[in-house]
Order: sequence, then structure tokens, then C-alpha cells
Amino acid sequence: MAIGSNSSPKVSVITTTYNREKYLAQAIESVLSQTFQDLELVIVDDCSSDRSVAVAQSYAFDPRVRIIVNDRNLGDYPNRNHAATYASGEFLKYHDSDDIMYPYCLEVMVRALQSEPRAGFALSAYNYWPGGPCPMLLTPRLSYQREFLGWGLFWGIMPAHALFRTRVFRELGGFPEAGYYSDVLMWQYACARQNVLLVQADLFWQRSHIGQEPMPVFGRADVYSRIWLGLHAADCPLTGQDLTRAKKNWAYQVFKEVVFSALHGRLKLAWHTLRASGISALEWIRYLRPGRRSGNTGTPLDDHGEFLVPESLLGGESPSTAKSPHG
Repeated sequence: MAIGSNSSPKVSVITTTYNREKYLAQAIESVLSQTFQDLELVIVDDCSSDRSVAVAQSYAFDPRVRIIVNDRNLGDYPNRNHAATYASGEFLKYHDSDDIMYPYCLEVMVRALQSEPRAGFALSAYNYWPGGPCPMLLTPRLSYQREFLGWGLFWGIMPAHALFRTRVFRELGGFPEAGYYSDVLMWQYACARQNVLLVQADLFWQRSHIGQEPMPVFGRADVYSRIWLGLHAADCPLTGQDLTRAKKNWAYQVFKEVVFSALHGRLKLAWHTLRASGISALEWIRYLRPGRRSGNTGTPLDDHGEFLVPESLLGGESPSTAKSPHG
């Protein structure tokens, strides 16, 4: 069942909801109050048992709002992928039904991605990105350096932190449907295949409340084998010493989690993490070394080794005409 329509908006904001009547109105209003107004808001309810649908329908007077009610409950990431099929905009932005999007969020993200055609999608962060100023264009190699040799990129970034070109999102196949940490696997897969544009942080507020799905104790370890396999894949952007160091850093990170769980009496979790890692006994012998990471790793630099400052920040040319970052 669908209500409302809006033809050819620049950006499709996707809100999936399940029993969020308490927060949904504020989430919707924060989207409709954006300084960037060329949008549609697609709300897909996953068979809520509360008044979430009624709350959504109270905004159907706005032609930018489309409401879809699923015939059956799909679950979090299957519903996100289902909701994305309704997007008609050039860009696609997830917005969770209990979050608040700051008024300038879309303005910042859309303008930045419009100005950088080399990037398949943009990512924001909670506080800041280590390294140079934003926007920063990362090649796949730089993204993997940042994740495995630097302070990280994939973990802690949720669907709401991204603005995709809708075409690219669909080419990537949407989010893998692998439970709570499906977003981590998405960033690993997407960043190996697409340039990503890092934009400024703090563009929305993530609400914390007791109604949220709890973080699964064993769920984090369940994606470790796929991350390890990604470092061995033929299309892994890292090679040579960088790849060897990445494997050592990742093995050491997993090892520390195993030891931490064991020391705190969580022996089942320690054993599960060890088995779920996908790291064989021979690989542990080869790669288990103390980690070596650097905060500025994975940051684009100029020919003199200095941070790249986008000309768009200095009143000059747009990023699309600037020199490609190293990596």
C-alpha cells in the first residue's frame, strides 16, 4: 500500500520504521525542514503494531511524502533494501525513524557529492575524520589503508551516515542481509569498488533509547571471517607490505578481543570470537604481531606530502576539477 508521490526529486530520503510512534514525527519533521528541499521522503513501515503508520499518514498532505506499509515483517536490513526500491531520486539517503537530521545535513552532503563525480557515495562521521579537511576523496586503496592501517573507517558508520548515488547503491546490490553488522560488510564491499567522499561530521543526531535493538554479544564476531576473506580477495585494494601489515593489524585486533573476553570470564565469547575469525592456525603463527597504526594513514596527500585542501573551501575550483588523490 502506498500513499503520496513526488516525481523526479534530487534526493530520496528513506525512513524504515517498526514501532516508532514515539519518535517518528520528529524524525519526519527534521527531514521536511531541511534547507535542501528537492527531496522525497519514502517511509516504509515494517508491520508496526503501534501507531507508527497513523503518525506517518498525518504527514501525507505533503506531496514529498510517500508511505508504504509492508504486507509482512521483513526485518531491519531486508526492509532497508526493500525500501530502496521505491527511491526515484538521483541520490539516496537513509534516515532512521528515531533520529534527528540537522537542517543543513542534506545541503552539505548533496552539494559535496554533486561536486565530486568521481565518488560513488559520501560518508559523514560522529565527530571528525582523522587527517586532512573535508571533503576528502578516498580511492579504494586509501579507504582500506584508513580502515586497516589507520584509525578505522568501516566500524561505527551506520546507513544514516551515507549518501549514495542511487545508481551506485543498486549496482552494489544494496546491504548484505547479515544481521546487526550488515553495514560493516557493506562498507568493506563498497569501499573496495567505489571512491568514497568523506564529508564533515555531526550532520544528524542518533537517538539512544531502550526500544532499540540491543547490540548482539556474539554478533560482532560473526562478521570477522568475511572481513578476513576480504583481505584475501583478488579485488582487495591493498597489496605488498600494506596488505601484510593489514592482516597483522586485523589478527592482532581480533586476538585482543579474544584475550579481553577470556580475562573477564566470558570464555564462550572468547572461543566464539576465535572460531568466527576465520583465521587458521598457520595464519595466526604468520600474522599475529603487535599492531602498527597511524592516525593520518588513508588521507589523500599532494605531491609534497601535505594534506590536500579542497579548492572549493578556498573559493577556487570545484573538487571535480582537482587532481586525483594518491592511492
